[in-house]
Amino acid sequence: MKDICKTFPLVAPELKKEARLHIEKLQEEMRKDAFDAVLIAANPNIYYTALRVYRGYVWVPAEGAPLYLVIRPNNLTGDDVVCLRKPEQLPDVLSERGYDCTGTVGMEFGELTYAECTRLMKALPGATVMDAAHTIRRARIVKTDWEIQQMRIDASMQMEAYGKIPRFYREGMTDVELQILIEQELRRHGCLGFPRVSGRLMQINLGSVISGDNADVPTPYDFSMGGAGSHPSLPVGADGREILVGTTVMVDMNGCFNGYQSDLTRTYRVGAVPELAERAHRCSRDILRSLEKMAKPGVPVCDLYKEAERIVKDAGLEDYYMGHCQKVVFIGHGVGIELNELPVVTARTGEPLQIRTTLALEPKFVIPHVGAVGVENTYLVTENGLENLTPCPEELIDLE
Repeated sequence: MKDICKTFPLVAPELKKEARLHIEKLQEEMRKDAFDAVLIAANPNIYYTALRVYRGYVWVPAEGAPLYLVIRPNNLTGDDVVCLRKPEQLPDVLSERGYDCTGTVGMEFGELTYAECTRLMKALPGATVMDAAHTIRRARIVKTDWEIQQMRIDASMQMEAYGKIPRFYREGMTDVELQILIEQELRRHGCLGFPRVSGRLMQINLGSVISGDNADVPTPYDFSMGGAGSHPSLPVGADGREILVGTTVMVDMNGCFNGYQSDLTRTYRVGAVPELAERAHRCSRDILRSLEKMAKPGVPVCDLYKEAERIVKDAGLEDYYMGHCQKVVFIGHGVGIELNELPVVTARTGEPLQIRTTLALEPKFVIPHVGAVGVENTYLVTENGLENLTPCPEELIDLE
């Protein structure tokens, strides 16, 4: 019988240089926060530093090469890879490799459970342990050429799948039935089927298909659109209602094809919709055109939020902006390995935009008894403003 228990390099040879770039970016942020090392355990950050997910840890010193500590699977190899059975082995393993684990060590308090954090802290009794979750998230804001290329691939695949949505509609179908067909198309294009989101309070399936008044149903999650969902265990998104003539269908489905993500929302309609909905949809597009020009490196992130708010007020659409019965206080967010990365586009985010940041901007409206309208694009911050990575039709699209 052919042996299927093959070994593989933890970091593929062609990606070693890319992984090193990620480590160097993280080390730059670590030095700003005076960390001597960080111990990474959360899957998104393991993927960022190793370019694959495994169970275990990544030890990143402030200077020098990282050490990849692997519990499972047992077929990963490399000079910088050590097999580990349990975290209590960390001090011995690290000292054997010449790493000092007695200084200020960062851990992902915001990503791990209390039990995980306390066990790791006990395993490193000589260290002063501090939270490094924000430090790591900062390192991931500015993307490399390779990361941007992954997101371009995501966007291309996602747009191609979205282009087929109008032909999926059939009179009398429900929002769940439409979502299933969209999910199938995304998976055919290579979508991994898992939208990685940050934070334990954010849960979603492959995305949202929001039809009619379901857009006005509040959800416990901090998403721009709500929806009752089809079961109380996941109360967000499509709820199984029939898609009616005179209503809109907002599609905000997952675009993760390679570990990175693009975020794309388009709005569809069945028959004619009221002028208020048309006007609000135009307003969303007007906001994006304005932000595309002003969002240059150095511009405070909060200025984007304030400009969008100004346009909405001038249009007299405040009652419907970013929700109706329940509103959110952001209009965008960073996107990459996770769907909701830094920076968050709110009135309180004073940090300046950085070149090569990837953002999703989503000015949306909820029109009672009609549904949600608006557009969301994924953008790259360039010297000249925003480059749209998801340039496909933005008008209200008729379902066939």
